[in-house]
Amino acid sequence: MKKITPTIATERSYTVAKEKDLPISSYFGEDTFSDRLMRKKLPAAVYKRLKESVDKGIKLDAKTADAVAQAMKEWALEHGATHFAHWFQPMTGATAEKHDAFIEISGPGEVIERFTGEQLVQGEPDASSFPSGGLRATFEARGYTAWDMSSPAFLRKNGIGITLCIPSAFISYHGEALDKKTPLLRSIRAVNDSALRVLRLLGNGASKKIVSNLGPEQEYFCIDMDYFYKRQDLVLTGRTILGAPPAKGQELEDQYFGSIKERMQSFMHDVEEELYKLGIPAKTRHNEVAPSQFEIAPIYEEANIAVDHNLLVMDKLQQVARQHNMAVLLHEKPFAGINGSGKHVNWSLSTDDGINLFKPGKTPHDNIQFLVFLLATLKAVHRHADLLRASIGSASNDHRLGANEAPPAIISVFLGEQLTRILESIEKGAANGVTDKAIIDLGISSLPVVSRDNSDRNRTSPFAFTGNKFEFRAVGSSQSISFPATVLNTIMAEALDEIADMIEKRGAINIKEAVIDVLKEEIPKVKPILFMGDNYSDEWQKEAERRRLPNLKTTPEALKALMTDKAHVLFEKYKVLSQVELKSRYTIKIEKYCKDIEIEAKALYNIISSQVVPAAVRYQKDLSESVAGTEKVLGAGLDLGPQRELLKCVAELICGIRSSAGTLKSKLEKAGGLHEYQKAEFMCAEVRPAMDGIRKLADELELHTADDLWPMPKFWEMLFVN
Repeated sequence: MKKITPTIATERSYTVAKEKDLPISSYFGEDTFSDRLMRKKLPAAVYKRLKESVDKGIKLDAKTADAVAQAMKEWALEHGATHFAHWFQPMTGATAEKHDAFIEISGPGEVIERFTGEQLVQGEPDASSFPSGGLRATFEARGYTAWDMSSPAFLRKNGIGITLCIPSAFISYHGEALDKKTPLLRSIRAVNDSALRVLRLLGNGASKKIVSNLGPEQEYFCIDMDYFYKRQDLVLTGRTILGAPPAKGQELEDQYFGSIKERMQSFMHDVEEELYKLGIPAKTRHNEVAPSQFEIAPIYEEANIAVDHNLLVMDKLQQVARQHNMAVLLHEKPFAGINGSGKHVNWSLSTDDGINLFKPGKTPHDNIQFLVFLLATLKAVHRHADLLRASIGSASNDHRLGANEAPPAIISVFLGEQLTRILESIEKGAANGVTDKAIIDLGISSLPVVSRDNSDRNRTSPFAFTGNKFEFRAVGSSQSISFPATVLNTIMAEALDEIADMIEKRGAINIKEAVIDVLKEEIPKVKPILFMGDNYSDEWQKEAERRRLPNLKTTPEALKALMTDKAHVLFEKYKVLSQVELKSRYTIKIEKYCKDIEIEAKALYNIISSQVVPAAVRYQKDLSESVAGTEKVLGAGLDLGPQRELLKCVAELICGIRSSAGTLKSKLEKAGGLHEYQKAEFMCAEVRPAMDGIRKLADELELHTADDLWPMPKFWEMLFVN
């Protein structure tokens, strides 16, 4: 194909940098209706009532809602907004919004800008086409969006249009959650209640609220837009469904943390500027392991806001990339043969008065508290490893889980040597010389101090303790982090309640003795979930089986965890998801899995039929004519064996591809008549292997076909010419 000369950098980046030579703090959050802005624009009494509603989770009265709406509208108009929208998170995994102009008719041919408290608090989109998983029929179009007061409204700037976006929940006419935000908010409430109960038992009467915190590290690929639009597979599926690996990939590790190229740094600068305006605390940027792979990571925020902000980060990455004539790829495995992309979700719990409950302390009380919450986490993950695996299951994430680059499908916990040995000490009832660091008396026996930086990192672990938080590393780069966070919060609430029950049964004469007794009893039960070695190894697969840990390698297999009695009881007990709501999530995930693979398979068939085979046939013709012409001119005395061998190879590959494509088409037709779950299993067991077989042949054909005839950009161009 004709070679593409990528557009090198844009002047916009440099212009912005020169014109806005200001510290980040001077414009951070300028596009959000932040707490600081509300204090400034709202009457003191109104601001107080609003904050009470947020903190206590109570309904906002109409008068206060009208006052907030008026102030929000005036601020939005000052910044050029013409429309408002309830910005919500349907179960597609993306975001949605319906824009309404602020205008209302005030007289013949006249309008005024108006925005009421009723419009702020509730919307009614025609949302029948969103997936509901059987919660309602298609003809039941009515759904309601409800303002989430805990997440700040913001201005969405797209082209020359500016819209006031109001973060919202989305529920059905009968009250079922039709979105990802509502269950998350419920899980935040659940873990707050359970954690406060434990803190009260441990003597903490000061903390009033427990906050679930998240810090998602977003990985992504970035390639030139001209290459992107030359690849039907990238446009339709987000990944390259065929393509031979380049001679150089990531073998030299020269991309990782390397010097950021000028064009990319200009792009990153513009992304971060947009994020800072939205009040998103982007902290870290760097080159990732694979060529053309990068990462952006924020400072921790409350879970609900962190989820909203991560969705905005993904949106801004793609939006700003287009301005630089680049395409951001968020798919978990856009290129075979090199590392895919994840979204390491760092999770912790903290109190409203500044106590990180996963942070080891300096006093006996602090460490008793830390050990209780540590045990609860281990207990939660051990019991519900299958749910955590289900929470990150998708057709795209299956490409990377366990692929010697990402955590395997087996969920285990890495604590590091010191913490592991401390738990062993408690289990045995005595210190065992774990460390030569200082010793803190926990009130029962001398146990080693839990230092803040107590372990090396294990990059192969799917769930690792990293100092004062846990890092859930199995989440996929394109996924919303809402459901994984919902599961984490809910299983933690259950574990904390069970520990509280056990402590209470032992009486409150000596709370430290009661806690240590509980720790001694529970540590042996959760030990199977602890693993410090190489999670990629074959030995671990065998050891995990011996420990009876679930090894759910595919999404159809993993999603069964959502339909167990254990899951139903858990989510209903904490009022996070009713049985019908949980089933709807299962149904939607199964349907999406089938659709994702079906789209990929159809795209592959089309590319093979209309691009790859025609190009190869042209090359075959050229080879054939060349061999025949050479024989005619030079006669039979010249050995043309190598040329004939090449011609035979190309011809055989074409035949093999055409035959395999026919088989794939037949399998897709057969899948169309299956029930959704049967279809998912069939797609996994039959369609995907058929696609892999075609790809193997097509990639081999690419290596034998003349470069100028190959119909699409190759890996080496997309990954290295940027």
